[in-house]
Amino acid sequence: MESDLIAVRGLRVSFGSDAGVARVLDGVDLTIRRGEIMGLVGESGCGKTTLARSILGILPPHATRIEAGEIRFEGRDLLGLGEKTLASEIRGRAIAYIPQDPFTAFNPVFTIGTQIDDLMRFKSPLLRGGALSGRDRRRQDRARVLELLRMVQLPDPEGVLRKYPHEVSGGQRQRLMIAMALLPEPQLVIADEPTTALDVTVQAQILTLLKRLAREHGVAVLFTTHDLGTAYEICDRITVMYAGQEVEEAPVASFFDAPSHPYTRKLLDSLPSSENGIRGIAGEIPRLIDPPSGCRFHPRCERATEECRTTRPPPEAVAAGHTVRCHHPLEGGA
Repeated sequence: MESDLIAVRGLRVSFGSDAGVARVLDGVDLTIRRGEIMGLVGESGCGKTTLARSILGILPPHATRIEAGEIRFEGRDLLGLGEKTLASEIRGRAIAYIPQDPFTAFNPVFTIGTQIDDLMRFKSPLLRGGALSGRDRRRQDRARVLELLRMVQLPDPEGVLRKYPHEVSGGQRQRLMIAMALLPEPQLVIADEPTTALDVTVQAQILTLLKRLAREHGVAVLFTTHDLGTAYEICDRITVMYAGQEVEEAPVASFFDAPSHPYTRKLLDSLPSSENGIRGIAGEIPRLIDPPSGCRFHPRCERATEECRTTRPPPEAVAAGHTVRCHHPLEGGA
């Protein structure tokens, strides 16, 4: 569709190891529209970060093999682009990244201002036109840096730039990472569990900030998380992954009110509550070196049949904007 900024189709990625080949992504489909926040949820190890890193082209080359699929960004297949083009036109410019851990994202021996200056030296949006001289560009870049630091609600931006990373809090570091991601004026921001290392009050502030910035700047966001409460607060749509396969995609309201995949239902049932306490999902997450055939969730699913064991379900539309990969989908979220 014209509104799709990025479309992942049939992506298969495997990692080599001493124990064998792990099929980490198995025919994954994903679309992100311009200006929306897409949540990518699932248990740890389901492939969320691998998918995000595949889009960025930063998978470890010595152990990774992309076996099939395509990643189309504004019509261009990123998998067909060379490293030089990815580095100069896509990564850190058109597509930016907010890492999971703000505590290791900065070099501890340089000031924050020095590290941001290095970023703007290579990724400044003013480099695209090439009309400004070095001095004029640096002056405008510095003004934009200060503007964005104020926008992410950092007090005394000029003072922050003179500090070293250990002199600011975790929440302030994550705000800095958000500002740095927005500095090149990207069209897509990949936020890889950006609130995991923060306390709950700072998490709420960061989520509010991300949502406001996405709306005001029209930037699309791929927000990976294992926290369904966080996904509910910030996302427009949600894609659920299980063991390297995407199993359901839905608008956030449909996802929580009427899930169609048995795994999604069990994932929601696992949320702690005062009535039901803490409940898990019976069975174990499969080993990706020797994953189950067909639907990878079938060993843990009470609805599984022989068809589920042998054939991966195709995507099926169950409502407007709501698709599921299941031979026996739930009706009405039951």
